[in-house]
Amino acid sequence: MDLPLGYLRQGESSSSHSRLVCKLHKSLYGLKQASRQWYSKFSHVLINFGFLQSKSDYSLFTKSHGFSFVALLVYVDDIILTGPSSRAIAELKQFLHTQFKLKDLGCFKHFLGLEIVQSKADIVFSQRHYTLQSLEDSGYLACKPTNVPMDPKLHLTATDGDLLSDITHYRRLVGKLLYLTLSHFDITFAVHKLTQFVAQPRLPHLQAVHHLLRYLKTSPGQGLLFSSTSSLQVRVYSDADWGSCLDSRRSTTGFCIFIGDSLVSWKAKKQTTVSRSSAKAEYRAPLSSTASEIIWLQQLLPDFQVKVASPTLFYCDNQTAIHIASNPTFHERTKHIEIDCHFVRERVTSGVLKLLPIRSEYQLDHMFTKPFPSTHLFSLLSKMAIKDIYKPP
Repeated sequence: MDLPLGYLRQGESSSSHSRLVCKLHKSLYGLKQASRQWYSKFSHVLINFGFLQSKSDYSLFTKSHGFSFVALLVYVDDIILTGPSSRAIAELKQFLHTQFKLKDLGCFKHFLGLEIVQSKADIVFSQRHYTLQSLEDSGYLACKPTNVPMDPKLHLTATDGDLLSDITHYRRLVGKLLYLTLSHFDITFAVHKLTQFVAQPRLPHLQAVHHLLRYLKTSPGQGLLFSSTSSLQVRVYSDADWGSCLDSRRSTTGFCIFIGDSLVSWKAKKQTTVSRSSAKAEYRAPLSSTASEIIWLQQLLPDFQVKVASPTLFYCDNQTAIHIASNPTFHERTKHIEIDCHFVRERVTSGVLKLLPIRSEYQLDHMFTKPFPSTHLFSLLSKMAIKDIYKPP
């Protein structure tokens, strides 16, 4: 007889069952191994059905047969199905219903706080409801909007200002803002800066969070636009703000990657070490880390049967960094740069990357490394394929 977990017969003590072991036939919610067991079972069923698991993203499964193609993306127990053939998707749904108890939610409109609006011409991803809910929870739904996510004249440090008595409030707000960077890429740098003070937040840091909430009130429905007519040329913009952190003097790295006119990846991060020169700050982190992201993207896109034009166009506004990556004779300028960073040069030599100079005012990823006044910020945003479908024309 298999005993349920925690089962005891009436009148028996726990000592009488000290050597009994329960055999679990079904994974239960709340157990640490439940999610892993569910994913193992689900992936095993899909692979036996003819799906291939992506090596670049293990939550992605694809199946192609002739002109039929289906992609399946799973996040815990939420599943997205897509493909050009409605018949193939219907067959997959029917098969999954025979294996699991699933609920079909219909056309793709909401997923993990994301709102998706589709048409024959384009797709728009936004987080309007989540943004408005965050503003309401924090009491800023009726606030006066502001034009920039962070004041360009503000210089936050870890020591200025009084410590907050309630640090959980600050951490809760920053956590919500972190999730909003999935669609509001324009707040990425501000949120990245504010997360550096979650250990000991101070009053100026909280005031900066409130300023950011007022900026979100300006356009809560702002989202990413993906056009069906966009090209498949990958374009990359990478930059670094040398020694911008006032506490550690580390540089801030930022990059953004486009497929055609659509923004697909972006990041802002403080470098792990102090760079001795602006050339190293530009070369070591932006070029190296961005090159890694490009290689991953080039491995992921073939899973969707997308053939990417080569080479990838890589725009950088630092001529020295371009010369270091393209010319191995710059020995005096590269003595202090680690050998593993030079894999960028290998990608340039093999033709995977093509480094191109660009003027600083046209560098689109500047918003990921430093705050800007509204005029410059709006100029950059106008080139980044964003759309607010909730604003009147």
